[in-house]
Amino acid sequence: MPSATAIHPDQAAARLGDYILIDVRTPGEYASGHLPGAHNIPLDRLPATLPTLRNAADRGDLLLVCASGARSSRACATLAGHGITAANLSGGTQEWTRRGHEVHRPEGGRATWGMERQVRLAAGALVLTGLILAALAHPAFQLLSAAVAAGLVFSAATDTCGMAAVLSRLPHNRPRRSDLRATLDTLNR
Repeated sequence: MPSATAIHPDQAAARLGDYILIDVRTPGEYASGHLPGAHNIPLDRLPATLPTLRNAADRGDLLLVCASGARSSRACATLAGHGITAANLSGGTQEWTRRGHEVHRPEGGRATWGMERQVRLAAGALVLTGLILAALAHPAFQLLSAAVAAGLVFSAATDTCGMAAVLSRLPHNRPRRSDLRATLDTLNR
């Protein structure tokens, strides 16, 4: 089974034109800044796009990108499970920008918070709500805060995030059907 190779941002920058770049973040995250030439295929849409990605991989090297490298690493594993070789950008767009490499932002595009920031806001709001309701209404509302804490511990231990999976389904994080179709059409050329 093919395995993912981790590519350092400086190595990727030197060969950027050699890669077919796939950004697996949500459309909102992608709009907030992406590698030049990257195509947005959100992680949860990856299975439906396997034929297109297989064809693209036959034409060139795939480099998968996300914010930190965690989601793109999972995407690489998914592709490898289907016999498609892809590399992963180490440290994701965060490391890419930290090293001073260029990112593109669509003109007039509205910047959406990154998924990690959205998770922190949602988790913090739920914990605070649970504590306030426990103080004002009923002590059982502390269970809401405890459930969020347990979810965060599980997320850290497994390097997955259920809350991010839920938040990625919100309208501002979803690709418009036309956007994904246009991306797939471009990759099929």
